[in-house]
Amino acid sequence: MGQSRDSAQIEQQPYHFWIGPLKGPRPSFPLRFPLSLPVFHPPCPSNSKLCKKSSSVNARPTEEQSRAEHKAAGAESSPPIMRLLRLSLVLSSLALLSFLPASSSQDLQIVNAERRIDLSSHIIKVFLTLKVENTGTSPASEVLLAFPPTQADHLALLKAQAVIGKRKKKTYLPLDVNPAELPDGPNGTKYFSISLHNKLGAGEVATLEILYMLTHSLDPFPVEISQSESQLVYYRDSAVILSPYHIKQQTTFIKTPSSKIESFSMVEPTNRAGAELRYGPYENRSPYSYSPIIVHFENNNPFAVVEELVREVEISHWGSIQVTEQYKLAHAGARHKGVFSRVEYQSRPGSSGTSSFKHLLARLPPRVHSMYYRDEIGNISSSHLRLDSKKSELEIEPRYPLFGGWKATFVIGYGLLLEDFLFESPDGRRYLNFTFGCPLVETVVDKLTIKVVLPEGSLDPSVVVPFPVNQYLEKKYSYLDVVGRTVVVVEKENVVPEQSSPFQVYYHFSPIFMLAEPMMLTSVFFLLFVTCVAYLHIDLSIRK
Repeated sequence: MGQSRDSAQIEQQPYHFWIGPLKGPRPSFPLRFPLSLPVFHPPCPSNSKLCKKSSSVNARPTEEQSRAEHKAAGAESSPPIMRLLRLSLVLSSLALLSFLPASSSQDLQIVNAERRIDLSSHIIKVFLTLKVENTGTSPASEVLLAFPPTQADHLALLKAQAVIGKRKKKTYLPLDVNPAELPDGPNGTKYFSISLHNKLGAGEVATLEILYMLTHSLDPFPVEISQSESQLVYYRDSAVILSPYHIKQQTTFIKTPSSKIESFSMVEPTNRAGAELRYGPYENRSPYSYSPIIVHFENNNPFAVVEELVREVEISHWGSIQVTEQYKLAHAGARHKGVFSRVEYQSRPGSSGTSSFKHLLARLPPRVHSMYYRDEIGNISSSHLRLDSKKSELEIEPRYPLFGGWKATFVIGYGLLLEDFLFESPDGRRYLNFTFGCPLVETVVDKLTIKVVLPEGSLDPSVVVPFPVNQYLEKKYSYLDVVGRTVVVVEKENVVPEQSSPFQVYYHFSPIFMLAEPMMLTSVFFLLFVTCVAYLHIDLSIRK
């Protein structure tokens, strides 16, 4: 179709691009799709016959005429226009390839994987050993872990370490684990990236040991039991490991609290030996393989869950730290049905209420003093405190044993010596070194809140915690406070006992603020004394 000298013609021509991995061998059946890119035609010279108009306005040129026009126009185009055309094609190709996912996971494979699942408690512990090999040509700096949605929502702890050496000369190097994203993974799959200390070169093999814990992953069935019945639970998982890598060989071991296993899924080869199930070995499993299994077994361990725990640590530079802990405790096992008989519970302790618990153990800091244990009614005397130079253990008993679905609220308070927990950093700041987590043994905390009440006049508070938490500041007014005390609040959900690690709260404090309250009391007493003296020396009588 002809045009004037000052106009240009743009037509659509199909171009084919190969879609596939940026690395690795190209498949024998490349995926292709037509991509219409604009082709720019330069204006025709004035003496060219191609610029003559057609006799009919609506007539379309034939295929031979279009090819002739395109060939003639391309032959007579100027060099700058052709360079612009080539540049546009190159940029379009790069833009398309930038949207293709880079399959770095294809460069790694797991030579051997061994997974051990401990179901002895209501906190599930999984020990995973991976032998990773780099089959690519470029070094790898990270290894990805994949979790299905059912486990990702209940994941409480994830640790990884590299094994260096063999047998007695083994050393363990902790590795950083951070959340990651993989766009081409299955829906709902959550990924974590393990950063290797040294890059894994081509053909090299590394051994990783991984520990992760799951909470609220055992479902009671039946959901209601009587006082004399045992507690049965379901555990759901996969016989093979969910992974973005090809796994050459893998084995899974499941350990139950006892040999009373009602039923379990069979994924050949599957073996049972007492209280342990073995799934595998399975060989040459492709990425994202998944074989669901269910294990129905007896678990009478106490399902102690602290729905909410608020720990308030109040610092006084006069020599003491006061700690107050408010608990909302619940039994998260199978709900109790029927009538509770205390006579049967006390006369048959071995068979009545086997899944209930009537006492808890709290590990407190050493050298505690002024301890109390009470609830809304008043003081609870059924507690035993054992003191030691390195630790303090408090054994508490609620007013009644807790069965499935029952709850209890109570408060524990104690004092600590300031010199054991408050220190001064080289830059002049003060910092509190305290333990994060719940003192109760084998309990899950759904929501933990730690409030550190700093002395009045503290400035620039900051918190150092070894894992992600939510933190913010509050104000609290106590006796004789003028501007209020700064409160550092740290919150975390789904906390397990293994996360009881030290954390630090830094702040600036001038000793002059310690004189504020004594000066205030002195001023009040001085004014009272002056008022009394003035009153005694004033004669208010009426004389004649």
